[in-house]
Amino acid sequence: MIQISENAQRHFRRLLETQGGDAVGIRLSAVEAGTPRADARLEFCDADELDGDEWAIECEGFVLYVDAQVAPYFDAAEIDYVAAGTGGQLNIRAPKIKGHVPGEDASPVERVRWLIETEINPQLASHGGRVALEEITADGVVVLRFGGGCHGCGMADVTLKQGIEKTLLARVPGLTAVRDATDHATGDAPYIQRQA
Repeated sequence: MIQISENAQRHFRRLLETQGGDAVGIRLSAVEAGTPRADARLEFCDADELDGDEWAIECEGFVLYVDAQVAPYFDAAEIDYVAAGTGGQLNIRAPKIKGHVPGEDASPVERVRWLIETEINPQLASHGGRVALEEITADGVVVLRFGGGCHGCGMADVTLKQGIEKTLLARVPGLTAVRDATDHATGDAPYIQRQA
């Protein structure tokens, strides 16, 4: 069930009034639902743009249509609008949009990939970097390859040992170490240059 605050409903009504008579409601959909890159999308919709299988949520003065194929990802979602002096902010909190955290019965590969995509890479992205899983050896060693601004970065070793390894060893049972398979000498745009 999606909760839409009164402030958000009032905001949507005002927006619909600016569209004239063509828009019949607001459509809520998702881009790349079930992945770490998932994001919510809101747009006006006309009657001829509806497929007929959408979830229709009756609100005060309009209908919110949710695309059927992504509706489960919006279960327990909350939509709110916070007014401010210079405008306002529409907030969509959808805790299931990125999919489910792998359970304890998931393989180490699934759990490591989940942590890389949902926690580690978003942090590395602030420096233009990323890391990818190469393999997990039979004795529990995670082998990673750095890319982007982390490829050739002078701080890659610190990032690996103080950040990534600590996170993975603490969160995924059975892992013994984390190693870097990157040839950092070939990095062409490191975030921090390596010492010669």
